[in-house]
Amino acid sequence: MKPAFRGNKAALPAKRCAACGRTMVWRKKWQRDWDAVKYCSERCRRQRAAQP
Repeated sequence: MKPAFRGNKAALPAKRCAACGRTMVWRKKWQRDWDAVKYCSERCRRQRAAQP
């Protein structure tokens, strides 16, 4: 069982955006598909798709 989040954001998992390289920190919104999250924003997702 995972420990509950108690306000310590440093303990949350993080990874780099595939487009801009910015560090993304885990969000509750991404809870179910954190492994599939690649981009920090829609702008980065669209920008990466436009580049060949």
